[in-house]
Amino acid sequence: MNQQTAVTQPNAAKKHLPDAQTVTEVRHYTDRLFYFRTTRPQSLRFRSGEFVMIGLPGEDGKPIMRAYSIASPSWDDGLDFYSIKVQDGPLTSRLQHIKEGDEIILRPKPVGTLVLDALLPGKRLWFLATGTGIAPFASLMRDPETYEQYDEVIMMHTCREVAELEFGRQLIESLPEDPLIGEFVGDKLKYYPTTTREESKWMGRVTDNLASGKVFADLGLEGTQMDPATDRAMVCGSLDFNKDVMAIMEGWGLREGANSEPAEYVVEKAFVG
Repeated sequence: MNQQTAVTQPNAAKKHLPDAQTVTEVRHYTDRLFYFRTTRPQSLRFRSGEFVMIGLPGEDGKPIMRAYSIASPSWDDGLDFYSIKVQDGPLTSRLQHIKEGDEIILRPKPVGTLVLDALLPGKRLWFLATGTGIAPFASLMRDPETYEQYDEVIMMHTCREVAELEFGRQLIESLPEDPLIGEFVGDKLKYYPTTTREESKWMGRVTDNLASGKVFADLGLEGTQMDPATDRAMVCGSLDFNKDVMAIMEGWGLREGANSEPAEYVVEKAFVG
């Protein structure tokens, strides 16, 4: 694990925040990516794949809030988050310095489209992500319902460099031995990490490897493209990435779904990137 020491910032007269949750763990993977875990409000109920608003007080006392996917499953007694570090970002420039025992603001009103209920029944489920877009899938990959509903689950995750894949790699490698979820996962989960700048086992963007059929060949999957009758997909990345993936899937005959009208794929538009 590439774990760096968190830099601490002085807390001005550390006082209890409204809607506060306590940070219980922090891990820094690269100079751009970090993970943190917080306590979970007893009243919070969410579906795996949803997001909440979290933040910190601004200098003027008003909270700076952003949407963050919950990276832990709905059954977990804590909340996991996976974030980028933007040096001049209003929130992440400060959030990256949190340490165990600090408090963050969490608005316990989960929402989002990356939920199993927004998809029609199918046989093969695709998780398509770039960067920290893997966060909601970290939740769904640890939910037994995912494996009860699908025969096969494919996690496609693209980053620029190998180190940026570490969060997902550690999580996925731990799943088969997980005492709570391991028996559900079995051999259903297939992991397809790719890089675009640094050399690795699999190279290329999610979009290119989907459109060309390369991912099907690399993983020994049936077919050369998604089948609207059996394939379902969830997408989480930048706006450009989302649009490009949507265009590919629409070309294959898949339709975008929603909580109110399930279909073949769904896209998360509130992405912290």
